[in-house]
This record gives sequence, structure tokens and C-alpha cells, in this order.
Amino acid sequence: MRGLRLPGWLVYPWLVLMLLFIALGRREHADAPPPPPPLSAGEGVALAQTSPIDPAVLVRVRSKGGADLGAAFSVGDAGVWLTARSVVAGCAHPAVMVSDTDGVAATVSPGRGEAAVLVTAKGAPALPIAAEPPKPGELAFAPGFPHGRPGEVALRLLGAERLHVRDRVQRELPVLAWAELGRTENLKGALAGLFGAPALDGEARVVGVTLAEAPRRGRIYTTTPGELATPLAAAKIAHGPQASGAVITPENYGLAADDLRRALRIAPVACLRR
Repeated sequence: MRGLRLPGWLVYPWLVLMLLFIALGRREHADAPPPPPPLSAGEGVALAQTSPIDPAVLVRVRSKGGADLGAAFSVGDAGVWLTARSVVAGCAHPAVMVSDTDGVAATVSPGRGEAAVLVTAKGAPALPIAAEPPKPGELAFAPGFPHGRPGEVALRLLGAERLHVRDRVQRELPVLAWAELGRTENLKGALAGLFGAPALDGEARVVGVTLAEAPRRGRIYTTTPGELATPLAAAKIAHGPQASGAVITPENYGLAADDLRRALRIAPVACLRR
């Protein structure tokens, strides 16, 4: 007696659905908890007064409306910062913010490339620079200020690409392309304000500067190792092997990002109105 054989048109749709559920169940996803609540006015003043940046060099930013540009991070204790050149393009008087209302005036060092050097009168503890470029498949974490609020994104490196950009002229930009694995809880939509933030490896070492995103593709683009080395060399910042002592994982990257922002190693950039 021959067993019952189901027709192929009935079996195949169920097989496809089963494979789809398995694939979705294995997809990586690593969201971070929401950031801590914003500081009160008194706490903000206290942070400015106890920051590693001398209060004597601070300037008051009277209005933040429309002035937030992106992020910068310290690469030199004496007051050397890196950001994306697009963050400070067209801003005559940028400032690195130490609280909601106080910042330290910065000058943009001359140079070419997609990463820009900011110089301030005083600085914060520098982030170490990775000696080796990241490899495809490696994780990174980008803490910054999307939408003007603390937030971060978890990433996995896909590889090198050439990004078509159009500013004054249309050109191709060599970048590293990363897939977004997760982000701060309740952080929705495009990541405006994240640009200029560092991409950090699992030891909190800088592997790139965040430049752009493709929201529909879930992609983040950062500088290549060569683009990162050029402004560092111009600013005479060594980027040999360094250890931060920190370990960043998909489970703790939100808390690690909060620590780096509170230490002002990563800070917002605003444009002063004069």
C-alpha cells in the first residue's frame, strides 16, 4: 500500500514560511536601554564647573534652537577633537558643548578629507585610536547625539564601499559600510546629529568617524582608516596601539556610551551665533 503523497503546490508554501521564520529568529538585533533623563539646570551648571575643561574658557550658548550640528570626540587631552567635516561646514564659530548651555569655542584646523580637527583652549581625556583597521564582520558602537539627545547605535562591518555624494560637485567617497544591529530604545527614524561621532571597537578604540547613513538600507558609513590617519597626522596625534581599559559589548554599549558622554570624551558640537 502506497503512502499518501501531498501535492507540491501545497508543501512548498509551508516550507518557504518555515525557512522564513527560522531566518527571522536568527537575525541579529541589539538594542540599548534608553538614555538617562536630562540633567536639571543646576546639575548642568555643576557638570560644567567640574568638567575637565577649565570654566574660564567656557562661553554661554543662549539659544540651542537650530544650533546643534553633530558630535565630536577628544583625541588629545590638551583640546584636540575629531568630527566630520560636514558637521562644521558653513559654521564660522563652532563650539564643543559641556552642558546644555555652556561650551568651549573651537577653531577648525585647515585640511582636506572627511574628518575635521577641532582645537579648543582646554580638553577632555582622549579616546584611544585603534592601531589596526577593522575587519568585515567585526562589531562597533557609535555613541553620539542623534536628534540632539544622547543615543547610540550598534554596528557590524560589511566592508569598504564608494559612496556617491553631492555637495559642491558630485564625487565618490571611500567609506566603510556598516549594518545597523540595534540602537537606543525609542530612538526612531533617521539619525541626524549622530554624524561626527566615533565608531568604537570592543575596547573603546576609535576605528572611524561617522559620516552618513542610508536609513532605508539600515547602513551607517564611516571614514576609512586612511581618512582617519590624515587629520591625526596633521594635528600631530599619535595613533599607535593604546588600551582604554574599557570593554564594550552588545549588552553594555548603552551604559558605556553614557559614561563616555558624561566624561566629555564625546560631546555635542554647536554653532555659536555672533
